[in-house]
Amino acid sequence: MTRSLPPTVAAHLSTGVLVGGRWRPARSGATFGVEDPATGETVFEVADGDEDDAREALDAAVEAFDPWRRTPPRVRSDVLRAIFDTLVARTDDIAALVTLEGGKPLAESRAEVAYAAEYVRWYSEQAVRVDGLARRAPAGTHHQIVLRRPVGPSLLIAPWNFPIAMIARKVAPALAAGCTCVVKPAQLTPLTTLYVAEVVRAELAERDLPTGLVNVVPTSSARSVSEPLLADPRLRKLSFTGSTEVGAKLLAAAAPSVLRTSMELGGNAPFLVFADADLDAAVTGAVQAKMRNAGQTCVAANRFLVHASVADEFARRLTAAFDELVVGHGADDGVTVGPLIERAAVERVSEVVVEAADAGARVRTGGEAPRRPGYFFQPTVLTDVAPDARVVTEEVFGPVAPVVTFDDEDEALRLANDTPFGLVAYAYTRDVGRAMRLAEELDAGMIGINRGLVSDASAPFGGVKSSGLGREGGEAGLEEYLEPVYVAL
Repeated sequence: MTRSLPPTVAAHLSTGVLVGGRWRPARSGATFGVEDPATGETVFEVADGDEDDAREALDAAVEAFDPWRRTPPRVRSDVLRAIFDTLVARTDDIAALVTLEGGKPLAESRAEVAYAAEYVRWYSEQAVRVDGLARRAPAGTHHQIVLRRPVGPSLLIAPWNFPIAMIARKVAPALAAGCTCVVKPAQLTPLTTLYVAEVVRAELAERDLPTGLVNVVPTSSARSVSEPLLADPRLRKLSFTGSTEVGAKLLAAAAPSVLRTSMELGGNAPFLVFADADLDAAVTGAVQAKMRNAGQTCVAANRFLVHASVADEFARRLTAAFDELVVGHGADDGVTVGPLIERAAVERVSEVVVEAADAGARVRTGGEAPRRPGYFFQPTVLTDVAPDARVVTEEVFGPVAPVVTFDDEDEALRLANDTPFGLVAYAYTRDVGRAMRLAEELDAGMIGINRGLVSDASAPFGGVKSSGLGREGGEAGLEEYLEPVYVAL
C-alpha cells in the first residue's frame, strides 16, 4: 500500500514543465508514471516533455542569462541563502518525497536533504568570492587582468539515486556563477526536483528577479531533450551525472559545439582493509560506504579487498552487521534498507550474485530477493570470491559486499587500481606512512582513509579515468561554471 505524503507537500508540488517561471503541461499533453519502488505502484503522473518543451526551456534560459549575469553577486548570494533556509524548513516534506519515489529510509532521505542544503549554503557564500587577478606582466610592458565570467546557459542532467542532492550541487554553483539552466531530472525520480524547482521559482518571483533562471523538463525520453539542446549553439555548458556509457555518448554529442562539460560517471570503489586496521571501525565504515541507498550510490564500496590474515574475522563481523539491517518500506519505523529502484535492478543484482555463487563464492548472508511486493534484495556478503568475478569487476549498484583477499600492500594496490574506473577508494589502516602512500598511488579522484563517507559540499567531488572529468563541490565546483578572461592592459 502506498504511504501518504504530508498534506503540505501538495501545496508546493507541481508535476508539469517549468519554463520561464511558469508551470504548464507538456506541449504534447503526454505524461508518464512515477512508481513507489517499495510497492511497484504508480503514485504520480508527470508531464512528459519533448523537443519542443526543451527548446522553449532553452529560449527562457537564454533570455534570462544576460540580466542574471549582471545581477550583483550579493543578490545572487542572498537568493541562494533564502533557498537554503526554505529547504531546511521543509526537510520533512522533501524527505517524504525522496522516500516515496526513491525508496530510501526516511533517516537517509533527511540526511540527503541536509547534504543538498549544504551545497546551496556553500555556494551562497562562494557567490561573493569569485577571484580575479591583476599584476604587472614579467616583461614590464603591460598589466595582466584576469576576470571570471559565467559560462552561459547550461544543461544539467541528474541521476535518480540522489534526486535533491545531485540537483543542488549543479543548480547552486550555476546560479552563484551567474549562469541560467535547463534541468532534466531523472525519469524514475522527478518529483523531488519538481518540488525544489518550485522553491527556487517562488523565491525568484518574490524578489522580482528574472524568470527563466531554472527551467525543468521532465521526460521519459532523455534523448528528446538532450539531443536538440546539445546541438543548439546557444547552450554553453553540460553537466551530467550517470553511467559512463551514457556520459561518453553525451561527450560525443557535445563535441561539435565544443561545450564545457562536467561528467560524474560510474565507479567501482575498492574498500581496502589492512592487517593493522581497527576492524570494528572498518566494519562500521564498510556498512556506511556500502549500504547507503541500498548500495545504489556512485561512491558505494563495490569491492572489499581484505588482508588474508584478517579476512575471516572481517567477513564474520560484516555478516553480523548486515544481519542486523532491517529491510522494508523506507517510510516505516526502524527500516534501514529500502528497495532497489526498479525490477531490472533486482534482476541484475540477482544475476551477478548467482553467477559468483555458481563459480564457488560462499554466500555468508542474503543472496536473494525476498518474497514481497516491491523491488527488494537482501543485504549480501560473499566470500571466496574470485578477483575476476563480475560482482567484483562491474559496478553492482546493490546491497552486495564481495570480499577478496590480498597478501601485501603491492597486491592490494594492484587489485584496487585494476579497473577502468577511478571515482573513490576507501582504506583502513593505522600506519600513517601507508596512508600517505595510498593517497599517492590509488587511482581515484577521492580517497577516504579510515572513513566510510567522503562527500562534503566544501570539497571537490569527482573521479579520474572512466569515472569522469570536472568536479562538483568546493571552490572547484564553481570554476566549472566560470570562464577566465585575460585582459592585457
